Amino acid sequence: MSSNAVTSILSDSDPSPVSIVNAESHAPVLLLCEHAGQAIPKSLAKLGVSQNVIDSHRGWDIGALAVARDVASHLNAPLVIQAYSRLVIDANRPPDSPHAVPVEVDGVTIFGNVGITPEQQLQRVEEIFAPLDNTLIDMMRTLQPKGCFSIHSFTPIMDGNSRPWHAGFLSRRDMSTAHALLEAIARQKPGLTMAVNQPYQIDDETDWFIPRHAEPSGAAHALIEIRNDLISDAQGAAEWARMIAHAISSVMQETGT
Repeated sequence: MSSNAVTSILSDSDPSPVSIVNAESHAPVLLLCEHAGQAIPKSLAKLGVSQNVIDSHRGWDIGALAVARDVASHLNAPLVIQAYSRLVIDANRPPDSPHAVPVEVDGVTIFGNVGITPEQQLQRVEEIFAPLDNTLIDMMRTLQPKGCFSIHSFTPIMDGNSRPWHAGFLSRRDMSTAHALLEAIARQKPGLTMAVNQPYQIDDETDWFIPRHAEPSGAAHALIEIRNDLISDAQGAAEWARMIAHAISSVMQETGT
């Protein structure tokens, strides 16, 4: 065997990077959950961190998958899911950026990512990032959705800073959809603290889905962020899924879809 041969980081016993819920749906909405999973390829030996780190907000978006699945059920909409932890490679970052394979997250060193070579990063891109990205490209082209929404969660405290929002709605060029979602949820549950473009803002250097998929499509879109302590149990996730599904339906009706 050639000394230049590259061994796959994924084995037959590792999960597939991508799964699709309601794959046969022709609903006008496409849903995405990039930080749904906690899987780490066995070959990467948990990246040298404890299971507690993987289970925390560092390893995935707590509660986001449960919300996304329920929203997909309410809307009978297709949902694309990434199985692997954001610590392996972040599916919502430019794949060649330093943000894609994090070395430190909220005060914790990810030892398995320290000193990663460009070749090793490229391998993670090809085996884990690319399957999700190619799935989105195909689905955006074939379904031509009128709306596309990515569902995330965020921790109440990050890098020692408190985040008072219950939810945020992120966008850059389609601010009307972000505001419409916020207003639709506020009508359902007054008193929530919500904001547009909090706790993050969209830019080309740190984001992928909105700049590379949603904006070029011309579809109504937003990245939906929910504080993870509100959706860490089934009851909270179900409540927020109902509100989000109703809000998306309202937005789509306003756009005439």
